[in-house]
Amino acid sequence: MSSVVSSSGPGYFPWDERARDYQHRVRDFMDRHVLPIESEVERTIATGDRWQPPSQIEDLKRKAKNEGLWNLFLPEWDDGPGLTNLEYAPLCELMGQVIWAPEVFNCSAPDTGNMEVLARYGSDEQKERWLVPLLEGEIRSCFAMTEPDVASSDATNIRSTIRCDGDHYVLNGCKWWTSGAGDPRCRVMIFLGLSDPDAKRHSRHSMILVPMDAEGVTVRRMLTVFGYDDAPHGHAEISFEDVRVPNTNMILGEGRGFEIAQGRLGPGRIHHCMRLLGVAERALALMCRRVEERAAFGKPLADHGTIRRDIADSRIEIEQARLLVLKAAHMMDTVGNREARSEIAMIKVVAPNVALRVLDRAIQAHGGGGVSGDFPLAYHWAMSRTLRLADGPDEVHRESVAKLELARQRILRRES
Repeated sequence: MSSVVSSSGPGYFPWDERARDYQHRVRDFMDRHVLPIESEVERTIATGDRWQPPSQIEDLKRKAKNEGLWNLFLPEWDDGPGLTNLEYAPLCELMGQVIWAPEVFNCSAPDTGNMEVLARYGSDEQKERWLVPLLEGEIRSCFAMTEPDVASSDATNIRSTIRCDGDHYVLNGCKWWTSGAGDPRCRVMIFLGLSDPDAKRHSRHSMILVPMDAEGVTVRRMLTVFGYDDAPHGHAEISFEDVRVPNTNMILGEGRGFEIAQGRLGPGRIHHCMRLLGVAERALALMCRRVEERAAFGKPLADHGTIRRDIADSRIEIEQARLLVLKAAHMMDTVGNREARSEIAMIKVVAPNVALRVLDRAIQAHGGGGVSGDFPLAYHWAMSRTLRLADGPDEVHRESVAKLELARQRILRRES
């Protein structure tokens, strides 16, 4: 199947020649290398050692790296392409068509967020040990924040501890939904923990680097997402029992966890939203193909008014979501993440909900096939539904938008 030609591509937005070139190259790579072997990779995972990375993906990573389609997300890194968030958006959308495609370009979560943290806040030693091999695609990483015993949508609830003991820190607690921890290439995690319970509310927590093979780190189980275990990536529940790591593993300094999180979550959230546009575009393309190939009640499905309404609503909603994503990306580039926080929160609500609606219509049009593994729709639906929680639930983002809007309106009233 040819990759989706989204309307965020050349001719729709005033991209410069360099940005258009990257769009053409990523689309061509998806067409030539990724989409043709999607089913083959899924069969490899299903029938082989499910927790070993498929060799096909490793081969594609080498090809992408040789073609200069590598670390496209990271503008700060001197050796990277230096794309802005706005320029990266359509590339991320193209990758989003296939669940594992971002890894091919070394642009997959949670590695992207972790690399951004290390590039922005890491020490020279931390960068040399962990960032360089991550950027080379030699290892993978995970992010340990969410806990089973607290409502982690309010991260100030996090109560796993980081206690200083001489020239080491000692970690205790339990984390879950640590995505990527099932991958045998995962070598390091960023751990968010409570380091000073008596400090101000947003200065109590710290982030620290923890090697996966550190003594006391135990992967208790791999969790499922609507029945999918996401092998070989996985989402782990991990216990930490008197885990000792050197003081040099602390990122930025004690009590700086929320400061780091704000820098990490802005790009990470919008990357998910960009990929969700690719999910929605592919679902719409599959729906259109299906309804033109099937007939019911004496005429092609494409000639039924209800189907046409679903197609029209899907196109309208995708375009609206895309414009908001591009606005948020542009604001992040021009005025910074803080000034763009309302747009980031809005698109975090809009993108997964739009993708889910389009996927639901596509599943309906496919009938029984839509809920099977014969098409990517069911798996995409499960992943998209998860993203209404993964970077904070809709309710938290709506609360942020409302607070910012109320403040904005009060300022407007004072100025009028």
